Amino acid sequence: MDSLLTMTWDGAFLIWIQENIRSDFLTPVMTFITRLGDKGIFWIITAFILLFFKKTRPLGIMAGIALMLSVLINNVMIKPSVARIRPYEVVDGLKLLIEKQHDPSFPSGHSGASFAAAVVYLKKGPKKLGIPSIIVAFLIAFSRLYVGVHYPTDVICGIVTGTCCAIISIMIWKIVSEKLSPKTADLLGVNNTKKDENTIA
Repeated sequence: MDSLLTMTWDGAFLIWIQENIRSDFLTPVMTFITRLGDKGIFWIITAFILLFFKKTRPLGIMAGIALMLSVLINNVMIKPSVARIRPYEVVDGLKLLIEKQHDPSFPSGHSGASFAAAVVYLKKGPKKLGIPSIIVAFLIAFSRLYVGVHYPTDVICGIVTGTCCAIISIMIWKIVSEKLSPKTADLLGVNNTKKDENTIA
């Protein structure tokens, strides 16, 4: 695993972004986008809003479960175990565009949280929510490379683990929702999901 995490292309790709994509126009945009993912706040807010409406409540619950799984797997379990140093500390010539981060680099928690929620919305929500969510998730993931706080492999792993968390969350909710009493099911909006097994319209 150590060889995977120290690939020379990983750092070289960040230098390529710095020299070929960074610009005076894009930097404030990417900085804003990366802030959306700080502590998963954007995704927590969207899930919280969805909880207010019975029709979308299951989406909010599934997204919440996925986000908690992402924090547990990425931030609590993997990051301390791998303890990868941030790229701006070791890649010669890489300029950091935001403040230094205080946790290990691998995997990207921003990417993990973003895809945990966005994949839930894509698979179980309407297209008007799912497609924009995935686009935002990809932008947040790319922004972590752009500002210089993550390697590509950090982001790729975050995307994979976040997607897995979303799928697990959907499976957990399916099992739990089938065991709810009618009153509780109605309160949580489960009847809405049963009208369409695939999505919440």
